[in-house]
Amino acid sequence: MSTDLPESAAPLYRRSRREAESASREARRTRGWVSFLRDVIVIVIIAVLVSFLVKTFVVRSFFIPSASMEDTLVIDDRILVDELTPNWTGYSHGDVVVFRDPGGWLPPTPAPDLNPFQSGVDWLLGLVGLSMTDQDDHLVKRIIGLPGDHVVCCNALGQMSINGVPVDELGFIKLPAGSTEASKVPFDVTVPEGRLWVMGDNRNNSQDSRFNTDQPGEGFVPLDNVVGKVFLRTWPFDRFGAIDGQPDVFAGVPASEDVG
Repeated sequence: MSTDLPESAAPLYRRSRREAESASREARRTRGWVSFLRDVIVIVIIAVLVSFLVKTFVVRSFFIPSASMEDTLVIDDRILVDELTPNWTGYSHGDVVVFRDPGGWLPPTPAPDLNPFQSGVDWLLGLVGLSMTDQDDHLVKRIIGLPGDHVVCCNALGQMSINGVPVDELGFIKLPAGSTEASKVPFDVTVPEGRLWVMGDNRNNSQDSRFNTDQPGEGFVPLDNVVGKVFLRTWPFDRFGAIDGQPDVFAGVPASEDVG
């Protein structure tokens, strides 16, 4: 028996086969795009998750909005904050730290008026550490007094003393021309447990512990409010570099428990 198709049916057969092959190719292309989009979505989700974990537990980025830490940090510097290491090593005299406002240090800032779309975008940016909305209630200062320290200013030379030892800060603090006093405001404080006494390097232009003694926290910063230690200045590029904790300046300061 012959299986040859009639001549009239041959074109229809070939057309049907071409259509089937075309449909198969289209299906493969569709599956390829779906697979590609799925891979992209997975990669984006993983990247956002990793960025969120890094920001929350390891490193966080901030920018400098004021002159209170000049000349160590100047307006619009970008800095990185180590959130992880201090959990094991603790903090030292001279460390530059970022912390949440203990209450009343900063003027109230009205919340930005965002529509739902802008709020959603800002939330997504916050996950990857690109949102600046939480920077309005953070400050950056240098640790002067650790828990238990007795901090006094100033002696006859204008120096501050910590646990009875004078500290010469003239190499890194910013003072008016001709001035040698570490603070124009005298103070004599003992730092409570779980608290810090902090000051800006620009001593005559820093609303730090000295000027917040009338607040509920009496000028002290709870350790729980500290985000971490500033370790790197990343921008502008010509100011890129590590942040100096001035260990040599504070090397002679005894621990409070070693002072009789």
